[in-house]
Amino acid sequence: MAKTLELQFSTELGKTASLSIDNPKEPVDEEVVKLSMAQIIASNVFTSASGKLVAAKGARVVDRNVIDYTLA
Repeated sequence: MAKTLELQFSTELGKTASLSIDNPKEPVDEEVVKLSMAQIIASNVFTSASGKLVAAKGARVVDRNVIDYTLA
């Protein structure tokens, strides 16, 4: 199973941009996530095709289960 923490931001043009973090520490602390997202926005380090990140929109943990099959 692969888990990622997906941080969703609103951009200057009103679109959504996401940053993904592999293998997040669980349980996820919502206050730490909010603070971290605010710091990411304030640092102005990341931009997207639809402009700068301007607001935190949401966060979620995505759990993906992959099963490989060997075909002979």
